[in-house]
Amino acid sequence: SRVMSFTAGQLGMLGGVLGSLFMLRWGLPLVLALPLTLAACALLGVITEFVAVRPVLKSLEQHLYVLTTLALALIIQQITAIEWGTEPAPFPRLLEIGEGIWHEKYWLPVLACAVTICALEYLYRRTLLGHAFIAVAEDNFAARALGLPERNLRIGSYALAGAIGALAGFSGGQLLLAFFANGPLLNFYGFVPVALGGLGNNRGAVIGGLALGLFQQAANFTVGGIFSSVAVFTLFIIVLLAAPQGLFGTAASRRV
Repeated sequence: SRVMSFTAGQLGMLGGVLGSLFMLRWGLPLVLALPLTLAACALLGVITEFVAVRPVLKSLEQHLYVLTTLALALIIQQITAIEWGTEPAPFPRLLEIGEGIWHEKYWLPVLACAVTICALEYLYRRTLLGHAFIAVAEDNFAARALGLPERNLRIGSYALAGAIGALAGFSGGQLLLAFFANGPLLNFYGFVPVALGGLGNNRGAVIGGLALGLFQQAANFTVGGIFSSVAVFTLFIIVLLAAPQGLFGTAASRRV
């Protein structure tokens, strides 16, 4: 859809909140709590497409998605605060593996990221559904002319994005806790690597995320405090000035 949805961070936040709800408050096992969390956030992704994206795509001012998705993200955050509470809540241990620096809360998000990237690469490169996703993303008018169900594919992509966001929040729940205010933080730490790596380049986004994390920790160690955030934004601006398409993105060619 070529829409950068501001609900992405809220999906990660809900992955932690719903995971804590299902496992700690309702007492469900992991094998039930994880699918329920993924399904709930996939449904929210579909709602985002219907409520905040589809009406905008029909408008001449398509950049209005910045307002519509941001408004929906704020609604989700406030409803979560009202129903869940405004204090961070604990997230349960999932696998009971590792202690100290080998605690699962450190390596489980990395493992989930690796599995997700490999699965997406397989989807895009080896399956007809993945090829259809890429075709619609490249040129939705041509894809529609070839008979591809562009609307259904777009709905499917938002459901998939919702499930992936939930998996991120669920796997990182022990680090982030179940907290309604995690959404804006996850948006920032999601969009910056995407912009650095290049829009639409999943591998570039992962490399950008790792580079951002290492740079931020180095800045924390060197200058500390608020200056580390200033250093991150400075690096972000410098990179985008030097390579507006991102480090691994390709410049869009204009057809004449």
